[in-house]
Amino acid sequence: MSKKAGDVSIFRVPPFHYLHVLDQTSNVTRVVTGPVTFIRQENEVVLLGPEKMITIPPRHYCIVKNPVLRDDDTGEIVVDELSKQVKLRHSELEVRRTTEPFPLYPGEELHMPVTPLTVVPADSALHIQAILDFSDDDGNRRIAGDEWLFEGPGTYIPRVEEKVVKLVHAVVVLPNQALRLCALKETRDRDGNMRVTGEEWMVDRVGAYLPGVYEKVVDTVNSFVLTDKNALHLRATRSFKDRFGKERKTGEEWLITLTEAECYIPGVYEEVVADVDITTLSNRQYAVILNPVDAHGRQQLGSKKLVKGPNSFFLQPGEMLEAGVQDVYILGEDEGLILRSTETFTDTYEGKEVQRLPGDRWMIRGPAEYVPPVQVEVVQKREAIPLDDNEGIYVRDTKTGKVRAVIGQTYMLTQDEELYHKELPQNVEELLASQRDPLADRSSRKAGGAPAGPRDKTRVISFRVPHNAAVQVYDYKEKQARVSFGPDLVMLGPDEQFTVISLSGGKPKRPNQIRSLCLLLGPDFCTDIVQIETADHARLHLQVSYNWEFEVDKTSAEDAARLFAVPDFVGDMCKAVASRIRGAVAQVQFDDFHKNSARIIRASVFGTDDQKRVRQRFVFPANGLSITNIDIQSAEPVDQRTRDALQKSVQLAIEITTASQEATARHEAERREQAAKGALERQKIEDEAAAEEAKKSLLELQAQSAAVESTGQAKAEAQSRAEAARIEGEAAVDQARLKSEAMNIESEGDLDRLQKAREAELDFIRKQNDLELEKQQRMNELEIEKFQKMVSAITPQALCEMARAGPEMQAKLLGGLGISSTLITDGSSPINLFNAASGLIGIDQGKQQQQRK
Repeated sequence: MSKKAGDVSIFRVPPFHYLHVLDQTSNVTRVVTGPVTFIRQENEVVLLGPEKMITIPPRHYCIVKNPVLRDDDTGEIVVDELSKQVKLRHSELEVRRTTEPFPLYPGEELHMPVTPLTVVPADSALHIQAILDFSDDDGNRRIAGDEWLFEGPGTYIPRVEEKVVKLVHAVVVLPNQALRLCALKETRDRDGNMRVTGEEWMVDRVGAYLPGVYEKVVDTVNSFVLTDKNALHLRATRSFKDRFGKERKTGEEWLITLTEAECYIPGVYEEVVADVDITTLSNRQYAVILNPVDAHGRQQLGSKKLVKGPNSFFLQPGEMLEAGVQDVYILGEDEGLILRSTETFTDTYEGKEVQRLPGDRWMIRGPAEYVPPVQVEVVQKREAIPLDDNEGIYVRDTKTGKVRAVIGQTYMLTQDEELYHKELPQNVEELLASQRDPLADRSSRKAGGAPAGPRDKTRVISFRVPHNAAVQVYDYKEKQARVSFGPDLVMLGPDEQFTVISLSGGKPKRPNQIRSLCLLLGPDFCTDIVQIETADHARLHLQVSYNWEFEVDKTSAEDAARLFAVPDFVGDMCKAVASRIRGAVAQVQFDDFHKNSARIIRASVFGTDDQKRVRQRFVFPANGLSITNIDIQSAEPVDQRTRDALQKSVQLAIEITTASQEATARHEAERREQAAKGALERQKIEDEAAAEEAKKSLLELQAQSAAVESTGQAKAEAQSRAEAARIEGEAAVDQARLKSEAMNIESEGDLDRLQKAREAELDFIRKQNDLELEKQQRMNELEIEKFQKMVSAITPQALCEMARAGPEMQAKLLGGLGISSTLITDGSSPINLFNAASGLIGIDQGKQQQQRK
């Protein structure tokens, strides 16, 4: 049976081991170190051990809490004389480095185990913060809360009065790069410059840069490479002096070009607005710059500047091109420019100086090259309009308003002329758009002819009058009409319009069915259906065709105007002829009319002469229309029973002919049927053979398709796996890029917020100081004013009297007492008797001399 630990009396303590033994009599715990064989007494208890001593190898350390108190001179452990208890520094820490193995005394605790010392490499540093007031090995006084850097290369020896905040690495500055630093509090940078809280500056030395303890790396700024083709547009975020020594105001903008720097790194108070490309003009180009910058860098708002090529320049901040890079106006012999002056200036025109006023218009003609000045606006570029003998344009003078037609010459509008749009009625527009010959296609004269496209309203309206036709044109300004006979070309003047002819059409005739611009003179014909009734009340539909023509003397203006005297000559002609026919037919029986219809109708229309012979024509004297012939095309009874009786005999003859044709057709059909059956049987045999051959080809193709399908499936699976891997990689790259952009945006937002907070704080302090200064100035002014008023109130004479009153009173008092000199003291202040004696002696000698005198 084993003994309990408290019952063991003998303890063998190896070397570098120790025991904690409690003396229950004195209640004091002591340390027993080995090598030793310890025999426990009855009043003793072993609290700990045997335990191995703490060994600290080279370049290691540990931290002990509640360390023992040692004598400053001998380094021995201090023991209380009465209780023989080892004294401790309670709640304190002690850093112990490489030394002999040592035990932990009662009350001591191992706060940090044995740990290797921190080795700080080159271009790195430890951010240290003092937690207690102390003086370091170099004699520097550290206050709790101070922070500094322990720069490498080196080994950091820890102290209990300080703690390591973090490890700081140097930032490598490459060529054409700079670091943007921000002061976290007032500090002095590595160049010895004093920096205030929130101040930012740039470091562009190439190499590793280790930020100070109160310095924060805001960003790594890359330089902008400038060439002769681009420039950098900058804006000042606050007033400062740039690297070229020029003062910049808040909001000022300027350009950095190759002449100033090949590579430029923007400063902390410089904002990059844009990368400006050079504007290059050839010898055939020019540009107008709005709000140009003068030689002193001042922007001329509202001004313009003309730049001609060949030239290359950068647009300064605030400048812009009015209409981009423009080509020089190159005018040929048939071209011109309409110009308008926007302001008063002196122009050189054809070798002479001309004063141009705002709103003046003039025209220059080619051949020439023209670059408009900034005071001139190009209204329009015009070209000469070539016109044939049968072409023309309408021109209106903008000053007088007069419209004229220019025909058969090449014409260029002047600065006071413009093309006139001549409007026509809608029906005339439709008739002109059809552009058909009424003789070739009568349907074109009907309403709604096919349009040929929109008409150019500035062109002179022309109409080709066909052969043996006439067109009437009316001039509304001169109140006159003219008639043109074809073939001819009618061209309308600015105030002329066509006379539209509206004729009856259809069978029977209905008014306003045919519209036309020209009147056909004939010979022509028209057909009409007339309903007549004989003397025995037999009603018939009579279809009659009339041949007509106009009898006119083309050389006579009166005959020409008479042609258009009757608006609807077709309707009037058909009505007049139909009236005569009805009157003649009403006097004869149906049988007589059926036998002598032609003679009856011709006699009724043309009439008979004295010899009872039928005349050859019927003339309308109003417009010279002449009917030369009448043709009876059909006569059908209106009554259905009469019509059925006439058609019955015709139907019997048709039935007989139809039966014979049916028998012949049936015989032919049977013959063709037999031939078709034989051909069908042969075709079936051929189709079956072709089907077997196609089935064989199908099986071969199915086998090939199966092989291709298996190969394609394997290839598609491999490609899909490769594509999936590629997409996964791209997604990872995009995710990393987006994370980087998010971190960058977050850091920029924090920086902007911190910068605005610092700016607001500086502005508040500045305004507070200004108010305090103003208050002090006002107080000083009040004191001065108060003193001046007091002095002016007392007067200088009173002040002099007050100043002499004290000494005079003392002199009189001493004179009354008979005392030559006196000294009064309180006994506590020392008195310089040497000076007093010399004064007294001097006074006595002076009195004696006065008495002698």
